[in-house]
Amino acid sequence: MCGIIGIYSPKRQVNQLLFDGLTLLQHRGQDSTGIATLDKNELKLRKNNGYVREVYRTRHMNYLSGHIGIGHVRYPTAGCYTKKEAQPLYVNSPYGIALSHNGNLINSSQLASELSARDKRHINTRSDSEVLLNLFADELYTHGDLKLQPEALFKAIEGVNKRAKGAYATVGLIVGYGIIAFRDPHGLRPLILGKREYKGTTEWAVASESIALTTQDFEIERDVKPGEAIYITLDGQLLSHQCTSTQFYSPCIFEYVYFSRPDSIVDGLSVHQARKNMGHYLAEKIKRVMSPEDIDVIMPIPDTSRTSALEMAKVLNIDYTEGLIKNRYIGRTFIMPGQKTRKKSVKRKLNPVTSEFKGKKVMLVDDSIVRGTTSKEIVSLARQAGSKKVYIASASPPIFFPYVYGIDMPNQEDLIAYQMKTPEKVAEKIGADRVIYQDLDDLITAVKTSGSNPSIHDFDTSCFDGKYSTGDVTQEYLKSIAHRHQENV
Repeated sequence: MCGIIGIYSPKRQVNQLLFDGLTLLQHRGQDSTGIATLDKNELKLRKNNGYVREVYRTRHMNYLSGHIGIGHVRYPTAGCYTKKEAQPLYVNSPYGIALSHNGNLINSSQLASELSARDKRHINTRSDSEVLLNLFADELYTHGDLKLQPEALFKAIEGVNKRAKGAYATVGLIVGYGIIAFRDPHGLRPLILGKREYKGTTEWAVASESIALTTQDFEIERDVKPGEAIYITLDGQLLSHQCTSTQFYSPCIFEYVYFSRPDSIVDGLSVHQARKNMGHYLAEKIKRVMSPEDIDVIMPIPDTSRTSALEMAKVLNIDYTEGLIKNRYIGRTFIMPGQKTRKKSVKRKLNPVTSEFKGKKVMLVDDSIVRGTTSKEIVSLARQAGSKKVYIASASPPIFFPYVYGIDMPNQEDLIAYQMKTPEKVAEKIGADRVIYQDLDDLITAVKTSGSNPSIHDFDTSCFDGKYSTGDVTQEYLKSIAHRHQENV
């Protein structure tokens, strides 16, 4: 999972707009960041490992001049944790292209072999984003001419959609032409189009989440459709084209469970309302499976589960309290590189308020339980703080299957629900008195009723039920990514 943004402005430099947008998308990736701008026909690029606030200094911002540009924050799920895989990535032919990508290609190895053998393109990293960039460049070379026409550009993206399998929301710069943004035919990863009037001119922007646009006074025009391409020319003309004949709109449900900010609207659905609905349905399940009188307080594991925990407390008429204090200068443990790093970070990230635990039966609420490492550490903290009983409620169902479309849970053996098979055994493994999971049907309803988007056919829930939206995920592929993941841990 990564964050991407692209901005066109005819009357002001876009470097600060890109910086501010990436800061608002920082929760989507903390490994590296990059910005590319186009100043006349010169592409300017700055990228490095680290947070947005760390990578860009005054000298870098001054260098990143231009009225059009793209940016990226990276959370790696393919490739490895190195500076050379920071994005945007660049190729000089044809035209000169810089590209930022959110998602994961499931046929990147096959494509890399094709690009090398047939098209004589060298892939220098293990990043599927570099494969996607070279695939796009190859299609542009095939369909383009000395002067790139919009029809040829859209034909190139049609070619990408036919050859690439998996999830991708992409924004790119083409030197001498403008911004291109496109989304995979299933709409697995989000991409939103915004517009703003500034000094009598029109500015355009695309981003992973609405918050990166609305906070900067862009009005949301719409979501980029699955399989659609958006082309913003250097003179500000916006062109769009449906670049696939087959669509099955199935956005990733984990965007609403964990990744997106609660103040974002993703695919027309409110993340905040979705999480509030999750809390309501989880409360109703607790009424069915245990006595609410056995719970003294409901407490969120900050921050993503706070909305669900508040609604649970309201429905169950149980006191809500904040008993885990978060160090906001530690990154999100779910997206940290390597299991050892995640485990070490829990105690540095969360500190218990002893008075809120001592002598109480505490229901901890989390957005999900993935590997169980963090949950085990938090249960231990609650025990040490004096809790009589510690329950955990998960706003999402048990995760039994690897997720292959851009979230770092590729190895089934790492998933605690798969290891332990039942909630009772999960509770025993992490030291809790009880673990209660959301039902999958309730999660789907919670998200579906958080707004209105009749175009959505379904949600991708593959990590819960093993039904992969693209329909072409094989056991051989799952084994290959599990092996690659172990090499990077």
